[in-house]
Amino acid sequence: MIVVAFLLLVAMLGVYVLLDGYDLGAGAVHLFVARDDAERAAVLDSIGPYWNGNEVWLIAAGGTLFALFPQVYASSFSGFYLPFMVLLWLLMFRGIAFELRGEFPSDLWRGFFDVTFAAASVLLILVLGVALGNIVRGVPLDTAHYFQGTFAFLLNPYAVGVGLLAVAALTQHGAAWVAARVDGPPAARAQAALRILWPLVLVLTAIVTIATFAVHSPLPNLRAMPAIALAPLCSAAGLAGVALFALQRRPRRVFEASTLFLAGLLASSAATLYPYLLPGYPAPETGLSIFNAPAPSAALQTILPIAIGGLLIVVAYRSFVGLRLNAGRAKSEPADLP
Repeated sequence: MIVVAFLLLVAMLGVYVLLDGYDLGAGAVHLFVARDDAERAAVLDSIGPYWNGNEVWLIAAGGTLFALFPQVYASSFSGFYLPFMVLLWLLMFRGIAFELRGEFPSDLWRGFFDVTFAAASVLLILVLGVALGNIVRGVPLDTAHYFQGTFAFLLNPYAVGVGLLAVAALTQHGAAWVAARVDGPPAARAQAALRILWPLVLVLTAIVTIATFAVHSPLPNLRAMPAIALAPLCSAAGLAGVALFALQRRPRRVFEASTLFLAGLLASSAATLYPYLLPGYPAPETGLSIFNAPAPSAALQTILPIAIGGLLIVVAYRSFVGLRLNAGRAKSEPADLP
């Protein structure tokens, strides 16, 4: 049951990254692929029906963490309180910029909101990436599992490297979305951006992978569970697909390959961390794992089925809405010429 709780939490965070990742990436790249007000509005319209719903997954993951692993939740806030506050402010700035952009006729205000939306999107990705890097590396905890480091400790080279990889990977994901979902010049510029982004993502992925073996080697888990090798293989196949389909100018296939790359990357991170949710530093075993920090057994037996049921309902609803929106979009597009 505890392992199922771990997998549920990983699944929720993974779905958040995959779904909110493309609208964060589109926000990060839209200033470069859209040159005028109409083009920028088209990019934002492409994510408009989805972006609020995508962010619900982050809230759901936080609630699930609190319910299933309350001690991890408490210890995380003791160390990541300031980054969490920054994250909330960035979410607010991004939402304000998105909602108010169309309410002002002034080009000056629209330009301000466009820059705010792009900057908040990039910084959100960076903050989330740095947080993930610190979780994989581990954080210093005392015997009561309270954070004993400083904010400067969180900005270590490994975590910053993971943050830069996150910015590059999700910007690539967003560019693939724009190329597949927006018509005209923005799509062409997004396809050109993809041919620049995938080599950068490849280099950063290689650097971070090598560094991960130094700070928290996945080899012990790989020896114990050889099947987890599928995760990095899927990630490599996804990035190869991004490169191939970008050269062939097949944006929908690029987006699918980018999704596979990100899913493999996140699964690799989870496989590296297991069974820890918040490893200690410098020794991971001093941290919190799914075995020494779960909710009481009675609480798990009550909460876990509710959480899984809620997850299935959200997935069904999200799939239904996506199918309706895609069907409407397909009807509005001209039929292909024979």
